[in-house]
Amino acid sequence: VRAFNHLLGECGVSVFAGREMVETYKRGFPGSLHEAPFLLPGPNTSLRHSMDGWFEAKGIEPKIMGEIEDCALLKVFGQTGLGLFVMPTVEEEEVQRQYDVRLVGRLEDVRERFYAISTERRVTNPPVRAITEAAHKEIFE
Repeated sequence: VRAFNHLLGECGVSVFAGREMVETYKRGFPGSLHEAPFLLPGPNTSLRHSMDGWFEAKGIEPKIMGEIEDCALLKVFGQTGLGLFVMPTVEEEEVQRQYDVRLVGRLEDVRERFYAISTERRVTNPPVRAITEAAHKEIFE
């Protein structure tokens, strides 16, 4: 199948922690992340590659407590206080509300991109076009 990527938008990444950890790592952010316990996405994800590059560029060595492929499971383990975790900034309010975690800080130079994938070079299907236009206007303004 021939498929085409259509960029919906991009955003930075936010670092979250359980209530008991947030103040410790919020002070001195992002330097406070050196040797901090982290729950990270699996090694085959674009977010993990971006985070690994960011850690290296900043000279930060996280203490990796776990590598978790499923993002919902990652949030649940983060909620329990096992470690800090990252999610796209566009999900910030939802993650805080649903998982009762707090924002430690934002990494604007780590970018997460979202795509729609279709078999059309140019999106002409009306429902798909409506979704892509809404993403551009409402989520990634």
